[in-house]
Amino acid sequence: MRSLIGVAVGAFCVAAPALAETPAAIVEDVQGKVDGIAFMDYVAPGKIIKLGPKASITLSYLKSCQRETISEGVVLVGAEQSTVQLGEVKREKVPCDTNAAKLSEREANQSAATTFRTMRSDAKGSPAKLPTLYGTAPLVQAKSGSTLVIERTDGKEPTITVPLKNEVMVGGKFYDFAKAGKSLTPGGSYLAILGAKRYAFQVDASATSSPTPIVGRLLRLE
Repeated sequence: MRSLIGVAVGAFCVAAPALAETPAAIVEDVQGKVDGIAFMDYVAPGKIIKLGPKASITLSYLKSCQRETISEGVVLVGAEQSTVQLGEVKREKVPCDTNAAKLSEREANQSAATTFRTMRSDAKGSPAKLPTLYGTAPLVQAKSGSTLVIERTDGKEPTITVPLKNEVMVGGKFYDFAKAGKSLTPGGSYLAILGAKRYAFQVDASATSSPTPIVGRLLRLE
């Protein structure tokens, strides 16, 4: 088995193009021996992952909303899904919004009122859909040591203020509302505030507090 894995890795090394280090997927789960990969790591296209016997990994792709559970073998991370040799992969399409996964600097740097107004209409002045989360408990990527503020913009709701101290951060870079026992309202529109930056988003009307894939509730603010 080890020699077969070596052949598969060699083939991937020949075939894999040199791609930019832009994250393609996030690691949702790791079981067993998987060298160089940990829970909540980002992986870029071209990354090769070797899974030991009985090992598995779950990847959620930020662009395609594909969620993969891969058992054993060798994995070549792609832009929208993985290529797997000598292993098994199960794929499912999950609700997610790539605009929520990474908001632009233009959106980030506007004032609260201007951001919300701009995000609510497109270039023709028609109503535009805000970046959407599909779980009521966001997973927020933000810099440790900053303060996160969440404000409801379409109704009255207590403002949530969270000092992002190291002890409350998952992996040193994520604040998990689910782990903290906090949640937002299905159908609500919000601003996430980090210092002078403002990020507008909404929670899908059908979102629930039950466990949902990470990619469907991820807000990458840093």
